[in-house]
Amino acid sequence: MTFESRKLPGERISSLVEILQEKGHAIGIEAHSGLSGLVTEKLDFDFIWESSLTDSASKGLPDASIVGNESRLHTIDEILNVTTKPMIVDGDTGGDEDNFRFLIKRLENQGVSAVIVEDKIFPKRNSFGGTVGSGMEDPNIFAQKLKIGMETKSSDKFLIIARLESLIAGLGMNETMLRAEKYILAGVDGIMIHSKLKDPSEVIEFIPKYEKLCERLERRPYLIAVPTTYNSISDNELIKSGVDIIIHANHLLRASYIAMTEAANLILKSGRSLEVDSKISSVKEIFSVVGYDKIIERDKEKTPEITGLIASAGDHKINNINRSLNKISGKPLISHQIETFKKAGIENLKITVNNSDEFDKFEDKGVNFIQIDTTGSDQLLDSIMSGFHNIDEPTILAYGDIMFNEKIVSRLISNEHDIVIAVDSTYKYHKHEIDKKLELVSYKNNDVDNSRRKLEMTDIYEVSKLGKDLDLQEAESEFFGLVYFSSTGISLLKSSYNRLMTSGKSSNSFIDIMNFMIDEKIKIVCNEFSGGWIELHTENDFKLAEKEI
Repeated sequence: MTFESRKLPGERISSLVEILQEKGHAIGIEAHSGLSGLVTEKLDFDFIWESSLTDSASKGLPDASIVGNESRLHTIDEILNVTTKPMIVDGDTGGDEDNFRFLIKRLENQGVSAVIVEDKIFPKRNSFGGTVGSGMEDPNIFAQKLKIGMETKSSDKFLIIARLESLIAGLGMNETMLRAEKYILAGVDGIMIHSKLKDPSEVIEFIPKYEKLCERLERRPYLIAVPTTYNSISDNELIKSGVDIIIHANHLLRASYIAMTEAANLILKSGRSLEVDSKISSVKEIFSVVGYDKIIERDKEKTPEITGLIASAGDHKINNINRSLNKISGKPLISHQIETFKKAGIENLKITVNNSDEFDKFEDKGVNFIQIDTTGSDQLLDSIMSGFHNIDEPTILAYGDIMFNEKIVSRLISNEHDIVIAVDSTYKYHKHEIDKKLELVSYKNNDVDNSRRKLEMTDIYEVSKLGKDLDLQEAESEFFGLVYFSSTGISLLKSSYNRLMTSGKSSNSFIDIMNFMIDEKIKIVCNEFSGGWIELHTENDFKLAEKEI
């Protein structure tokens, strides 16, 4: 479950009583955060226990009334927001009478089903940390506070439970039974018997005495046990003995601490995190648990499916290896390109190649390889347009010889124009010692002012011309091989290509079709970036990319 599955407070308050009436008992486990709440939600426990010990410890603080009510209520709300099961809250001592009234009202408003308060004086000390007789509240004073709590609550389905700490404090069974009687007479909905022995003997001894006491008083509140130390006894055995509610009180927090410590030590010891991968959840699993995958699904519903097309057809080799298969940081260039598209949320990928057999190992990445014959350089435009065959949805075209940042892709996708090319305005500051001319871009409104700081991180300009023969000083930017087409843009591209092929005009590159469209008054704009990409044209370029990564 996630925050989308929240149960309304009114429904949730009564759900614990309903479970007890239906099953005759209820078994719960602790949660101290929204994520641990999700763990309890998907398992077959009846309710969630929100513990002051684990709440405090999750904040790095001792269980000594240091974490106040407001902080506790915030944690409770985090858990309730992502779960649907009833919750029992550890209310510590309840505070003074006014604090107790406030706590009950707030818990009812949140939809909590029950609160357990212990008969110790404020500030409390954790039961397993040294409760002694001097730390115990006078039973008459505590009974009066319980009575006020019972008068304060609005719903009879909200349970107030008194927690007996006298066995923990070493006051003996007689004192424990005396306190139990006073609290039952105060009207409580439940009695929790607590013991820190390693065996259940005290609890087993208490249960028949409790039953006789209830028979004498003609009233039997629910009986609650917390077998943290005496966990050799099973839940079924406790239930058969007369226990109604069983709480496994702090196990998820204790499990998480040891797991986090082991993972951190393993990373430190290994000098990397690879070794710990098999011992921890994947990011994808966490995304699924917290409902992030549902957000992505809705985003996809609101946003048209976008295709990524990588034009890698050609016989360009480096070190006698297809350029797309040359490695950077241990991974082929094509792998980097695929990962970048997926980081930007583009899962539907098509790649034009000369020999699809070379790319067999990439098939499991959900990529469609299109084999194209490019025996002549004049077929470059034809090979790109072959890749566009059967594509009608919005598409990002990427040249096969570039690495680029996913933020550039995301920016192009978010554009409102039909055809947007990605350009870089920093070309004027670089040396151009490469064996090909730059594909430069000039703008229609030649009033670019790079001298001022601006709020926008990127700029949009309408393109007047692209070409390798533009003057370096007259052009405004460099086209680096990324283009976004909307569905309308795809349609314009295809119809323009058909007209270009029958026009008799020379056409052997992608910028030829771009210029043809501009001449036909089709608007093409550029999104200007500063860096975020690198061209991989030579062996030196691959070495530079290796350093950058």
